[in-house]
Amino acid sequence: MWIPTEHEKYGVVLASFRGTIQHGLPLEIGDTVQILEKCEGWYRGFILKNPNVKGIFPSSYIHLKNAHVKNKGQFETVIPDEDSVITEMTSTLRDWGAMWKQLYVKNEGDLFHRLWHVMNEILDLRRQVLVGHLTHDRLRDVKQHITARLDWGNEQLGLDLVPRREFSMVDPDEISVTELYRLMEHRHRKKETSTPASTHHLFVHVKSLMSANLGEELEVFFHIYDGRENRPLSERFFVRLNKSGLPKSPEKTERQCTLFVDLGSSDLRKDVYIVVHIIRIGRMGAGEKKNQCNVQYRRPFGCAVVSIADLLTADSKDDHLLKVYACNTESEWSQIHENIIKKANSRYNLSGSNTGLAVALQLLHGDIDQLRREYMVLFTRGVSITRKLGFSDVIMPGEMRNDLYITLEKGEFEKGGKSVARNVEITVYVLDIDGQILKGHVAAGSGEPSVDEYHSLVLYHNNSPRWGDQIKLPIPVDMFRGSHVRFEFRHCSTKDKGEKKLFGYSFVPLMQEDGRTLPDGTHELIIHKCEENTSLADCSRYLKQPFSKPNLPSNNQTLKGTKESFWITSFLCSTKLTQNGDMLDLLKWRAHPERINDSLSKLKEIDGSEIVKFLQDTLDTLFGILDESSQRYGLKVFDSLVHIINLLQDSKFQHFKPVMDTYIESHFAGALSYRDLIKVLKWYVDRIVDAEHQDHIQQVLKASEYIFKYIIQSRRLFSLATGGQNEEEFRVCIHELFMSIRFFLSQENKGTTPVAQTQAVFLRTFPAIYGELLKIFTVREVAGFVRETLGSLPTTVHPDCPLEAVKLQCIAKTVESQLYINPDSRCILLPVVLRVLQAHMQEQRDLVMCAQILSSMLSLIKKEENGTAELVVSEEVELIVESLLGVLLRTILEISNRPQPAGTSMRLQFQDVTGEFVACLLALLRQMSDKHYQKLLQAFSSKDDLRDFLLHIFTVFRILIRPEMFPKDWTVMRLVTNNVIITTVLYLSDALRKNFLNDKFDYKVWDSYFYLSVIFINQPCLQLESFSPSKRKKILEKYGDMRVMMGCEIFSMWQNLGEHKLNFIPAMIGPFLEVTLVPQPDLRNVMIPIFHDMMDWEQRRSGNFKQVEAKLIDKLDSLMSEGKGDETYRELFNSIIPLFGPYPSLLKKIERETWRESGISLIATVTRLMERLLDYRDCMKLGEVDGKKIGCTVSLLNFYKTELNKEEMYIRYIHKLYDLHLKAQNYTEASYTLLLYDELLEWSDRPLREFLNYPMQSEWQRKEYLHLTIIQNFDRGKCWENGIILCRELADQYESYYDYRNLSKMRMMEASLYDKIMDQQRLEPEFFRVGFYGKKFPFFLRNKEFVCRGHDYERLEAFQQRMLNEFPHAIAMQHVNQPDQTIYQADAQYLQIYAVTPIPDSQDVLQRDGVPDNIKSFYKFNHIWRFRYDRPFHKGTKDKENEFKSLWVERTTLTLIQSLPGISRWFEVEKRELVEVSPLENAIEVIENKNLQLRTLISQCQSRQMQNINPLTMCLNGVIDAAVNGGLARYQEAFFVKDYIMNHPEDGEKIGRLRELMFEQAHILEYGLAVHEKFVPQDMRPLHKKLVDQFHLMKSSLGIQEFPAYVRASPVHFTNGSPRTCRNSVPSIISPDGGRGVARRSYPAVNRYSSSSLSSQASNEVSNITGQSESSDEVFNMQPSPSTSSLSSNHSASPNVTSSAPSSARGSPQMAEKHKHSRENACLSPRERPVSAIFPNPLDPAQRAPAHQIGDTTLPRSDPNLSAPDKVRPAPSSWSLDSVKERMPHSSDSGGRMLCPPVPPRPPYSGSSAKNMRSQSPVPTSRSPQKTTVPPFTPSPTECQSASLVSNSPVLSGSYSSGISSLSRCSVSEASGTELPAGDHPPHQLPPPTTLPNSVSSSSDEPIRRENKTPPPYSVYERNNPRRPVPLPHSLSIPPQTDPPALPPKPHQLRTGSMKLDGTADPRVPRPRPLPRKVSQL
Repeated sequence: MWIPTEHEKYGVVLASFRGTIQHGLPLEIGDTVQILEKCEGWYRGFILKNPNVKGIFPSSYIHLKNAHVKNKGQFETVIPDEDSVITEMTSTLRDWGAMWKQLYVKNEGDLFHRLWHVMNEILDLRRQVLVGHLTHDRLRDVKQHITARLDWGNEQLGLDLVPRREFSMVDPDEISVTELYRLMEHRHRKKETSTPASTHHLFVHVKSLMSANLGEELEVFFHIYDGRENRPLSERFFVRLNKSGLPKSPEKTERQCTLFVDLGSSDLRKDVYIVVHIIRIGRMGAGEKKNQCNVQYRRPFGCAVVSIADLLTADSKDDHLLKVYACNTESEWSQIHENIIKKANSRYNLSGSNTGLAVALQLLHGDIDQLRREYMVLFTRGVSITRKLGFSDVIMPGEMRNDLYITLEKGEFEKGGKSVARNVEITVYVLDIDGQILKGHVAAGSGEPSVDEYHSLVLYHNNSPRWGDQIKLPIPVDMFRGSHVRFEFRHCSTKDKGEKKLFGYSFVPLMQEDGRTLPDGTHELIIHKCEENTSLADCSRYLKQPFSKPNLPSNNQTLKGTKESFWITSFLCSTKLTQNGDMLDLLKWRAHPERINDSLSKLKEIDGSEIVKFLQDTLDTLFGILDESSQRYGLKVFDSLVHIINLLQDSKFQHFKPVMDTYIESHFAGALSYRDLIKVLKWYVDRIVDAEHQDHIQQVLKASEYIFKYIIQSRRLFSLATGGQNEEEFRVCIHELFMSIRFFLSQENKGTTPVAQTQAVFLRTFPAIYGELLKIFTVREVAGFVRETLGSLPTTVHPDCPLEAVKLQCIAKTVESQLYINPDSRCILLPVVLRVLQAHMQEQRDLVMCAQILSSMLSLIKKEENGTAELVVSEEVELIVESLLGVLLRTILEISNRPQPAGTSMRLQFQDVTGEFVACLLALLRQMSDKHYQKLLQAFSSKDDLRDFLLHIFTVFRILIRPEMFPKDWTVMRLVTNNVIITTVLYLSDALRKNFLNDKFDYKVWDSYFYLSVIFINQPCLQLESFSPSKRKKILEKYGDMRVMMGCEIFSMWQNLGEHKLNFIPAMIGPFLEVTLVPQPDLRNVMIPIFHDMMDWEQRRSGNFKQVEAKLIDKLDSLMSEGKGDETYRELFNSIIPLFGPYPSLLKKIERETWRESGISLIATVTRLMERLLDYRDCMKLGEVDGKKIGCTVSLLNFYKTELNKEEMYIRYIHKLYDLHLKAQNYTEASYTLLLYDELLEWSDRPLREFLNYPMQSEWQRKEYLHLTIIQNFDRGKCWENGIILCRELADQYESYYDYRNLSKMRMMEASLYDKIMDQQRLEPEFFRVGFYGKKFPFFLRNKEFVCRGHDYERLEAFQQRMLNEFPHAIAMQHVNQPDQTIYQADAQYLQIYAVTPIPDSQDVLQRDGVPDNIKSFYKFNHIWRFRYDRPFHKGTKDKENEFKSLWVERTTLTLIQSLPGISRWFEVEKRELVEVSPLENAIEVIENKNLQLRTLISQCQSRQMQNINPLTMCLNGVIDAAVNGGLARYQEAFFVKDYIMNHPEDGEKIGRLRELMFEQAHILEYGLAVHEKFVPQDMRPLHKKLVDQFHLMKSSLGIQEFPAYVRASPVHFTNGSPRTCRNSVPSIISPDGGRGVARRSYPAVNRYSSSSLSSQASNEVSNITGQSESSDEVFNMQPSPSTSSLSSNHSASPNVTSSAPSSARGSPQMAEKHKHSRENACLSPRERPVSAIFPNPLDPAQRAPAHQIGDTTLPRSDPNLSAPDKVRPAPSSWSLDSVKERMPHSSDSGGRMLCPPVPPRPPYSGSSAKNMRSQSPVPTSRSPQKTTVPPFTPSPTECQSASLVSNSPVLSGSYSSGISSLSRCSVSEASGTELPAGDHPPHQLPPPTTLPNSVSSSSDEPIRRENKTPPPYSVYERNNPRRPVPLPHSLSIPPQTDPPALPPKPHQLRTGSMKLDGTADPRVPRPRPLPRKVSQL
């Protein structure tokens, strides 16, 4: 039976539990569970992170933890009983865990590893805390470490800053907002700036000395040296090294490591150095041989110097190798370090090239205790302390030091009868009063223990040695009296056994008779002669003698005359001994009472460090004197006391204040002193107003805190002693004293008079007195003193008066004092404080201080709320609200609106004060109850005041919500702010309803209210969806979802508005829409009805809701582009089923209305817009430009145009799409896109405003600029034909304005585009059909099929890969059948991709013979609406003998909604048509294609385009050998048998056609073999012979003896020369056998059956066989891949890509394998070819153009190698037509049709298409069928220069600002290759034909253009399609044609014709200007 648990409430999972049993709850190790019930070894409960799922689990899997329960029962929460730091650590580590794994995924390895280390470290520390064995201090340290690491991790991961007090998290509800702010601020500051430490320490670790010439022991001395003052700053650190240069005692680290302590910040500068002196111990000369002398001397070795500043930059604890230098002359040893510092190179040199001292140096910062904690290892291992010389910057009480430092400076010695100078060594001893040597009291430096004696350096042969050795004598204080130091001088002989002979001594006593120590400084000591050691045994004998030269008595001439002297410098650092006689006099005042006056006067001149040494003794002396003779010395003692008190204010001695406090509490005994102290203090205060000099009085007042301490303590001592006598008298004295103070404070002063400064001094110290007064007086009495004292200050305020700031500081200290914390005193002091604060805040002065005071006041109020003083608190809040709320709001407003100051420190302070005031405001509002709000609102006398207040507070709230209000990671503070705001708004909304509705309606207040609510809901810190689950849970538990509360409030307020709602339509639509985009279901359900309401009210007002609709759509667009909104939202708008909550969806509400139709249509529109916007938003989040982005933008753009008709949005998206295309280098698509905008504009002078990146300009200028940009892009995309159309349109404009300069440029540009068409290679693109199936695709793709234009060189595999990269989750379908519904509805993405073949619309141009392939290629792959895909299959039973009988083809034709290329690389399929092609039709198509291929190859071979004949050989072999499918014989068997003809009578004509094609093929083969014979190489002759033999067999199998008449009548035609046919009437003969008599001519064959011309490849005639083609070297032998693009080319091939491979229809043997594969497939029958349609279909004759021939292949050429007769009379051949036909200029075929070539239609181009023509014979030829006698029009060469366009248009004078200053960007630059090749003549410029009604030059279309209201669609060309009613721009449209167009007349006729017409003007000039059309001024 399940029993509710009592104690087992909380546990941690020890092992994972799968939960496979019924009701089992799966558990992961480490989860925390809350237990509800238990039953026989099982628990029931839930995991804390997912409390909704409850289940059972075994109790053995759970480790129980102590916890206490809140809210027992159903909604109980369990809080574990553990340290709050542990709880925080656990939850934080859980949060980090997930994020840590993400770091790995995101490849942020560095942070990943650092966080891993920190997490392990925290876990380790957590273990230590949980074990519970730590001491209190250690626990504190561990917690500090934990919280520091938690904060670091949170900061690194961008988590929130945690407010803490004493390491544990603070509950924001438990403390006041001001306190919370201070905690946050403190943590934030700590994070931002670590305060630099004031004390620093240098760690030195000596490693070794490296040198080649060692062999002796060394002593190394380190000290810190001040290069500026040339003096040592520290004592020495001394290390002994052995003969190898390593430390002598390696096991004792303190002997090789030291810490130079207490360096001030001023010591870390460049001219402070670490100086190292190295002394060797051994023989006198370094290189001396070993002899019997074993005496060792201390001799100089070397010196090293390093600057401390170098350590600041170096890495911590780097090892340094210091260079060691030696002096050149030994006598300069004492100055070597100075010389090195000064870089006096002549004085020293390197002691050896490889000598170096290896040391570790590290600077440590902070006080020594901190270092002990942080570098524990360092101190535990052992380190010696090396002190500073003298006291540190701050002297600590209790510090004991008694060090005497003596430096052996120099000596002057006589020769002593020797010829050379002496080698002098000094031995130093310290002797006590009894003459005994003090053992262990001489130290050469720290590091080594002290010794009994010290031996100095020996300088070789030097009678004036300078040593500079410093030694320390740590003599105890009690031994100082009577002790002396003796210096013994010895000469060290290098000869006689090296003995050291004594020759003199000096001594110095350490203390003088009067108790003063040896004064600091240099002393010149007398050298007493002495040669016997024994004479020094009794020191009493020599101590009687004088010791220093200055002290010599005048009568002692013998010692005075001696030249020998010895100098030492002494320096005492002692906390107990003094060298100051005045100090000693004062302390011994009883011995000399007559000197008291003097001693008290001299006290001020004594150094402070001497006074603090004897602080207690000095104070005892002063009070002793006061007690004994107060009348006489009272004032002097008082002044001395003041001097000492003020001395302790100095930062150097401030640590002695506690010493004085202890003295007052424990040692002070002056029970009677208070009377004298009060009396003297009052005397001083009374004299303030009249005194001239205030300095001394100010010093007195500065000391008043301690004076009061003495007064109060003295009075307490007196009371204790006398049982409280004279109490009244004392109170009266104090009252009188305060009256004097009030009097002097009440003096009014202008500015900075001395009295005002004295008042300021008093106010600064006054708050410190409160605590002392409270020891005797009651709280209310003291509060009264303070109130009256502060109240006595003058009320008139001078803004520049410094007293005001001081007064404020005094108030601040008062508020922070113990006195103010007491509620009793607070009620007395509060009015005073508020009065001062209000005055300052109103004048915006001293705001930082005001904020601080207010913060302190409000933090106190919060504390009291928990106690009993609820009522007091309420009154205080009321007082503060009354006097400060209004002024506080105004202050925040003013501060926020001020410009931010520039300096960073100022800005920080500025930010601080804003934050502080905000915290104060929040704290105050949080304290306000219902009663306070009522009182506040009732207090407003008029509506206007209330209105201003509400506007103020709403504005302030808006400021508080700003993201920059608090730092990014202050979420805690932000949530508190929001909680306060929403509470306040709920109170204030009542006031809004009561006072500003109905007739008193005030729009401004309501608008401010709504605006605030919207901003509130939208702020980032409330978007819980973006937070981690744990953070979201915490916030919801604490505050709930504040957005929903505010949403409900908006709704209720909106409902209250009634008819005033109309004021907010449409203004509030945007803001409310923003609210509904927040993904919170409840909030949406609350807000959506407001839209219904808006639509309803708008409908009532204006009968429609156009305004609502327009605003809604605009706002949606801007919000979605910011990334807001989601799918659910769209459904909420759209769905009929109410999704959530009590509110039905908007659609449901609308369906009940009378205006439901328009409403539902609006919802549908908005929903569809949302779909597109959501897709757009999601696509734009991705990185690089891809098809998805472009498709999305196109979808949106179409929507804005067709459905919403929002022109401005439409144009914006046009430009977004244009930018995307440019980025992706889709230049053709970019042009088409920009054309959309161009078409909206007219050639008018209407001014247009500045828009996007366009300046203010006229419509004409903008259209011109657009034209030029589009032309440039068409040029870059190699879509030159389209560019030409626009060039013509621009040229017409220039011509109509007589702007001939620009007209000339434009014509040149047009000409250059024609040249590019003829001269440059264009790649032909592949097209792919892509199906996007499944619900996971974006809306604009979902379940739709598209045709896409591939990139250059892009094959199917590459395209498929690209699509899969764009849609990484998509699955590629492997079949080409249409998918079924399951795929359509699947929750996945399926891609179906296969290649399709374009079906060109312009068959007319493609079928026309003689049109160069360069031109045809454009029509093949541009303006394509329809695409085809073929799939072979067998119908019925398959004949195994002959498959062709049943081989059908399923042909799918796809029609697009727009032609390709267009504004996108892909367009949707609008219509699919499926037809089946019968086997017979299939056979016809196969043979047609094979014939076409053969013709092409033969023509290429003839025109020398092939260097290699293999492709032709293989093709001939494939057809003749029939090795693959049985060749033509199979078709004969299948279709020419009686059975088939009987069964299919309807196919008779087709069978005839098939027969014809077979004969034609044989005919072509025969001709091909003849050509092949001409070119076949020797080694392939046998193959050729075999082919010829097989061909005869094939002919006989076909039953051909002689070709039928119709075959001979239409000879084999090889395209490429057709224009020449009619241009020259010279007869030509096609002859396979050579170049001698062959003119370059060919005749067109009109194929009645073929759907297109035979070949799209330009071919030269048979005459080219001889190899004289001028352009053979210009041939581009490019692989004619399906992906070569005729237009947009991202990677268009450079003209140098000319390979020597021959060009065939589908490739050549040299080409890549896959290309070869495609070529071979083209030769196969449909059955053999792969189904996947990777390869082009052979059924379309216009399928793929082979490589284009570049150069002037269309011009007839003279063969220079032929003689004139040869040219005229070619040799006859069996292949030639009869000569009569050849000579006829216009021959006709057997059907009687004219055989002249059809001229390409003119209408697509509004100008004329210029041909390159060159006449070969003197007879002029005519292109038109009519004969003419007009003389030839000889063109003059046009110079193509690239100069900039010049605007001469009369209407544009001076305002040509369209941004087109030069056309260098529009493809007319000299570098763009527009000059014609040498030798070619420029093309003729033909005037536009007058016969074309639709050309640009005619003005008949103007009315049509103006009637065209709908914006033009996207295609540049219109197709002939009755379905499409949208008219096209006249400039780029082809008129629908049924018959072939009439040929335009020759230009000669036109020109002469127009000249002959008298009086009739050319319709072209002048052209009337078009009238402006109404388009918005964009």
